[in-house]
Amino acid sequence: MSDAVTPALSDSEMYERVVSAILDHRLPPGTKLVEDKLASAFGVSRTRIRPVLVRLANEQVVTLTPNRGATIAQPSEEEAREVFEARRLIEPRLVELFIAHAGKADILCLKQCIADEDAARLAGDMRRAIRLSGDFHLHIAERAGHQTLGRILRELTSRTSLILMTYSPAHAREREEATACGCREHRALLDAITLRDAPEAARRMHEHLTRLESQLQFTPPTDAAPDLATLFS
Repeated sequence: MSDAVTPALSDSEMYERVVSAILDHRLPPGTKLVEDKLASAFGVSRTRIRPVLVRLANEQVVTLTPNRGATIAQPSEEEAREVFEARRLIEPRLVELFIAHAGKADILCLKQCIADEDAARLAGDMRRAIRLSGDFHLHIAERAGHQTLGRILRELTSRTSLILMTYSPAHAREREEATACGCREHRALLDAITLRDAPEAARRMHEHLTRLESQLQFTPPTDAAPDLATLFS
């Protein structure tokens, strides 16, 4: 009997894998995305890779340079501040809409996100803790019932991961404390959500995002580039 043939990944699946690697902090800013290596890692032809990179470039997650190819974007300080300003404009509104539409199961999901994030932090898994923190915000957006703002936030969340990788405190203890503060602020936000207090939830969301921005240190770290074949195989 011949071995079953594994179906080729769709463009959306390849896109989601790259975005997931960014959200998990496994693809740091400045990583070169060699088309041949990506094609080999995903088991597709090189021509299938280009549209995925163009989509990522349109979302400012990847930088495409003529004759040099694609690299994971390296956000500037100005871009980082713009991303947080945009998030402060839309996320207070999203949490208000979440309160208007969400059921008990959605609130329990947020509670579980916080518990998982705290457990990851205590285990020293900062990458997972940061990913779960982003999931908390994305769940609010998904259940808010506003497709346009939700789509914008998903793009901003990917860019926020690049910003955090580039400008988070270099010292491990400082990074852990920042994540712990995030858990406490998420719990405070959840308290307002549970009480269905939309104005207070919006205020706490705005303050939370402002504090996250205030912790950025605008001196990029130098990390070794990951091996694409190992990452996506």
